[in-house]
Parts: sequence; C-alpha cells; structure tokens
Amino acid sequence: MPAFRALKTLVRSLSTAARSTSELAGTAPPHRCYIFLHTPQPPSEYPAKYATPVQRALLLRTAKWGGSVNFAWSKDQQSIRARPPGEEGKQEYHLTAFAHPQGKLEATVSMDNIEEVEEQLRMHAEGISGATSSNSDDVHLYVCTHGARDCRCGDTGGAVAQAVRDELRKRRDADPSDPSTCIKLAEVAHVGGHKYAANLLVYPHGEWLGEVKPEDVPEILDAILALPTHSRNIDEIPICPRHWRGRMGLSKDEQIQLMQ
Repeated sequence: MPAFRALKTLVRSLSTAARSTSELAGTAPPHRCYIFLHTPQPPSEYPAKYATPVQRALLLRTAKWGGSVNFAWSKDQQSIRARPPGEEGKQEYHLTAFAHPQGKLEATVSMDNIEEVEEQLRMHAEGISGATSSNSDDVHLYVCTHGARDCRCGDTGGAVAQAVRDELRKRRDADPSDPSTCIKLAEVAHVGGHKYAANLLVYPHGEWLGEVKPEDVPEILDAILALPTHSRNIDEIPICPRHWRGRMGLSKDEQIQLMQ
C-alpha cells in the first residue's frame, strides 16, 4: 500500500510538471531586442505602473521593429541620479540591450538623442554593419521583483533574487575563480505573467523562465553555466524546460512548437 501511494504521488508530480511546462511555453512576449533602462532605485520602490517620458518615447519607436523597453536595477550597474519631480523629461539613462544574434549593446539615452539611440538599437537588432556590440562573456540574470504591480513578484521574485545572491556568494567564497563570476544579477520591473512568478530572464541567451522557486536556483545556475555565452539559436533545446516560457526572436507559435 505505501508503495502504491508513492507511485500515485510520483505520477501526480510528473503530470503536474508536464502540465506546467506546456502552460509556460509560449508565454514570453515575442521580441527581437530587449532594452533595460538602468534606474538608481530598485523595483521595490517603483509605483504599480511605472513609466517615464524617455521610456515611453523609446518604446514607441522600438516597438515598430520588435523592441521592448523596461527598467532594471542593480547595485553593481551604472545608473544616473533621478531628476526631481517635474523634470522627468530631462532624465538620462544608461541602458543595456540584447538582440539575437548580436548579443549585448550599451548606450546612454535621453530625449535629446533618442532618435540616434533608436537607430543604433535597430541596427543592432537587425545585424546591420556599423552597430557596435559588446564582446563581454557576462551572463545577465534579471528577476522581476516589482511588488507594487503584483505581490507575487515582490514576494517570490524577491526570494529568488536573494537566493541567487546567496548561491553566487557561496560559490565564489569557495572558489574565487568559479565560473559563476561571469553572472551579473539585476532586478527588473513588470515583465508580464504575474502568475508565473518568479520570472527570471537570462541574457544574452534570451531565455525566459517562470515559476522559479528559491530551491531551483542552484540547478538553473548550473544549466546556464553549462552553455556558451551567446543568444540561443531558434532551434536549440530550451534551458530548464520545466521553467521555460520562451525565447527572444521566437513568435508565440514557434516557442510552443519548440517544446513539442
């Protein structure tokens, strides 16, 4: 009888994992380029609906060719002090953008140079000669911790972000030259899909992961570190299929087909 109950539990667990995987695939918003504007304050301090003149203007321009613009924070990333109330239109941002297959691009944007930066980003996304890319081997992890938008992102996302910090610290304390030294962690505003919290974005690979729990972090880091540091080709096996929401450069249907 105990063996029968154990078998039922195993079957139920496998069924739940399969259902979860099928429900997650295809939930990442299709995009050719993802652009992170660096903020001096963390997502825990963002209002529920956070937008600024520069972000809205850049999104309006880049969305035409598949760009998406969001906000991100890390104590280790370069940011520019926020302008006082009433001067939001004068705000400057350092940004980090990722596109397939060119990888990472960094720039500084404001309303004064937004057309120039948009053109630079478009060229980067389209692989046009003349766009300047970064040759860095860094892996960038972005966890949604935008609690004012949805408490699940603040609670579960915050716990996962802390679990990543703790795991990276543990590995680096054990070995200062550990491969995990290439991983950079940041927190990000709303990415869509509160019910999939915690959401973890992996760039330049372009992989979106959902339903991540703190206990999943070591396995996910191992999976990421086992791969080359570049954006994933459209037909490559997803990272962590159990958590996979989708990939940069793929449509919703293509994301679903890749998991079939």
